[in-house]
Amino acid sequence: MTDKRLVLSTTGSEEEAHRIAKALVERKLSACVSIFPRIVSIYRWKESIEQSEEWQLWIKTTAQAFPSVRDAIKELHSYELPECMCLMVDDGSAEYLRWTDESLR
Repeated sequence: MTDKRLVLSTTGSEEEAHRIAKALVERKLSACVSIFPRIVSIYRWKESIEQSEEWQLWIKTTAQAFPSVRDAIKELHSYELPECMCLMVDDGSAEYLRWTDESLR
């Protein structure tokens, strides 16, 4: 088990994805944000089934930084209810995990 976390979020545009990713890295809340273009999300929203083209963010961070990541997503995001799901990272390359720590200092 590590203290590393992978946070998932989506945005409605490529521009917003880049803006949020850059802000998280600049604020040293994330070591890296990977952006996956043009995914399709199907979901229930206010009693309707919706379908949207979105951009998926994979935010690499730590357990300690997660509350600030969550707050920043809420602050920076255009959605009324932005996705913010935190997944625990059980293991990984020691060098990559160390780099993650160094990037957040």
